[in-house]
Amino acid sequence: QVRLVESGGGSVEAGGSLRLSCEAFGYPYTSYCIGWFRHAPNEPERVASIDTDDVIVYADSVKGRFTISRDKAKHTLYLQMDKLKPEDSGMFYCGSHRGNCPLRLTTMDYWGKGILVTISS
Repeated sequence: QVRLVESGGGSVEAGGSLRLSCEAFGYPYTSYCIGWFRHAPNEPERVASIDTDDVIVYADSVKGRFTISRDKAKHTLYLQMDKLKPEDSGMFYCGSHRGNCPLRLTTMDYWGKGILVTISS
C-alpha cells in the first residue's frame, strides 16, 4: 500500500526558512510525478512539482523562494522554503501520480495527510 508521509512543518517568523520532507512508502513506480500542493485533495493548487522527465514547475508565488528536490534512493521529496511570508501559511500536501502530472490535479493518484506551516508576521 502506497503511503506518502510529510514531515518538517512548524511555525517560523516571516523571512525564515523551513524544509518539508515527504517519504514514499510502498511506492512501486519508477516513473512518476511528485510534488507539493495546497488545498488538496478537493481543490489542489500546485506549489512545486517534479515530473517524469525531471521537469520542475513552481507556482509563480514561490519562484525564487522555494526549491523542490528529491532523493530517489531514499524515496523522499523535499521542499526548501526560504524567505517565508505569512501568506505561505497553511497545509502543505505531498501528492504523487503514475506517469506525468495530470492536468486535473484532482485526479492525482496519491495524497499524504498534509502538514501545517504557520508563518507569523
